Amino acid sequence: MPDLTDHGPNPYVLDIEEATLGNDNFRSTLWTGSLLQLTVMSIPVGGDVGLEQHPENDQFLRLEQGRALVEMGSAKDQLTFREEVSADWAILVPAGTWHNVTNIGESPMKLYALYGPAHHPHGTVHATQEEAEEAEAAENDH
Repeated sequence: MPDLTDHGPNPYVLDIEEATLGNDNFRSTLWTGSLLQLTVMSIPVGGDVGLEQHPENDQFLRLEQGRALVEMGSAKDQLTFREEVSADWAILVPAGTWHNVTNIGESPMKLYALYGPAHHPHGTVHATQEEAEEAEAAENDH
C-alpha cells in the first residue's frame, strides 16, 4: 500500500501511478503547497467526482485506470463539452468551468488531479534546463 499522507509543502517525490492505483479512498491529498495541490481519487462504477467549479484554479486530471465521461460547461445546467476518455488520458479544466467526471467503466476509476494557478506565461517552452533557469531568473528580476 502506498503512503497516502499529505507531504506538502515539503519537497517530495512519488511513483504517481502506484499511489493512484493503490488508493481506495474517494480522495486522498498527497501534497499541498501554497500554489499547488495533488490528490488521488478512486471512483466506484457509476460514481462521479461531483459536479463542481473552481473559480480561481485550473485543474489537470489524469486517468490511470477505467473509463469516464467528462462533462464541462459555463454553468451547472450547460455542460456542453462531453467526451469519453480512458486510462492514460488527461483532462484539462479551465478555472471557472463547471465540470464532472463520471465512471462509465466496469471497475473503479482511478485518477489523480493537480490544482493550481499558472506559474509560467502562456505558451512557455524551455528546450533545456539552462533555458528554464534563465527564464526563471528573468521573471524574478521583474
